[in-house]
This record gives sequence, structure tokens and C-alpha cells, in this order.
Amino acid sequence: MSFTNAPVTRSLVYGLIGASIAVSLLDLKHYFYILVDLHLWRFHQTWRALIYQLCYTNSSEVLFGAMALYNLRIVERMWGSRKYASFLVVTAFFTSVLVPGILAFILRPLTFGLLNYLPAGPTPIIFAVLAQYHAMVPHMYKYRLATSTSPPTNDQFQGLTFSDKSYRYLLAVQLAFFQWPGSLLGAVVGWVVGYSWRMEILPRSLTKWRIPGWMVGVRTQRRSEEFEGLRRRLEGEGTSTATTTGLQSNAEGGDSGRRRNMGQQIVDQFRGAV
Repeated sequence: MSFTNAPVTRSLVYGLIGASIAVSLLDLKHYFYILVDLHLWRFHQTWRALIYQLCYTNSSEVLFGAMALYNLRIVERMWGSRKYASFLVVTAFFTSVLVPGILAFILRPLTFGLLNYLPAGPTPIIFAVLAQYHAMVPHMYKYRLATSTSPPTNDQFQGLTFSDKSYRYLLAVQLAFFQWPGSLLGAVVGWVVGYSWRMEILPRSLTKWRIPGWMVGVRTQRRSEEFEGLRRRLEGEGTSTATTTGLQSNAEGGDSGRRRNMGQQIVDQFRGAV
């Protein structure tokens, strides 16, 4: 019941957990992280950029990644599954190109080869969704944690202020620092891509693009036909109801007219007798 109206999120969570377990059991972890000098420059394995976000390589990241996706399911509920899945596809494309590209062509040369490792996992996609959550969902309440032993007052309060959204941010921040600086790079790029999509900085053809409805279980043509049939049926019922109401009103008016005419006749007869 917790995944109600969020089928894409359910598929993401189950897929992430299943893929991470399968990769661990089959000993395939070495195919999903990227070492720039070895995998890209020496062996030209550019296909790694397309698959490095499919799974995590340790159980802690799997746990926090699944929890983060689960807690961000409200974005799918507000957007709808089709728009949400389309956003994920576009985000995955940009982060698959930008994150390894920035690491290989900018950060690695600037750090003289020190930054060379990009960990596996959909951290960039999670932060892109988190950017939408940050912009769309307001906080419900705030609470404060005091950091001093003196009695707190409103004028001189020493502590930290949090909201009901804070724990969702903490889950994502934990993912960003698990294998930093590579994971932190993915988080920053994902956040920027998410806000760029929202502000329509990306090409408009991509922000307005939608995947086919059948991919997320939405049959647009059939649903439109059902709505059209329902509208016509309601209009027919409304017309028949109005006609029936008019006939009843006319009948009541006729009856009252007949009653008034008969009453007048009795009064006239009584007056004539008198």
C-alpha cells in the first residue's frame, strides 16, 4: 500500500535492490565503477558510462539509495507516472554523459590524476529527483535542537533548526559522501540537471518529451474514449432528468390550475345560491 500511485518508484526500488544483489552474487561489481585512466583511456570502455547507474556495489549504499527513492515517491504522485518516468530517462541520459565527462576532461587534469574514480550507483538520478522534491513540496513544520545547556529563549536560541523534510535530505547527503569525491560529483551534477530540467534550461523538446503511455501502464486512447463515453452518458442523464423535471412541473401546474378552476366554480355556485 505504501507504493500506491507510484508504480515507477516501486520498479526503481525493486530493480535497484535486485540488480545490486545479483551483481554481488555473480561477482560482476568490477564492470560498474569507472577508473578513467584504465577503463576510458586505455581500454576505451565508454559503455561503462551507460551502466554505472544501474546498481550500487555495497549494501550500505543499496539501503540508503532504496530509502531515498522510497521517500521521494511523492514527486511521482504529484506529476504522474508518465511524466516522472520521462524525467528519469532524460536525467539518466544527461548524467551518464556529464558526470564521466566532467571527471575525465576537467577534474582529472586539474588534479593531476588524483580524481580518477567514479563509483557505481544512481546517486545523480536520486539528487535530480531531490531537486524536484525541494522545489515542489513545502515543509509542514519545523523543530529546533538546542546545542547549549542554558535554558532556550526565542531571542537567544543556540541550536539547529530542522523541518519534516530534513531526514530525506540527510539520506541523500549520506549517499553523496559514501565514496566521495566521485559520489559527491555525481550528486552535484544530478542536482544541477534536475533544476535545469525544472527551469527549462535544457532543450524544450526534452523537457516536454514523454515516453509512450503503455510503458507505465497508461492507455491514453482507451482512457480518453472512456472519459468521452462517460461524458456523453452524464449529458444524456442530465437531459433526461431536465425533461422529466419539466414534465413534472407542467403536470403540477396543470393540476393546480384545475384545482383553482374547480374551487372558483364552487365559490361561484355558493355566491349564486346566496
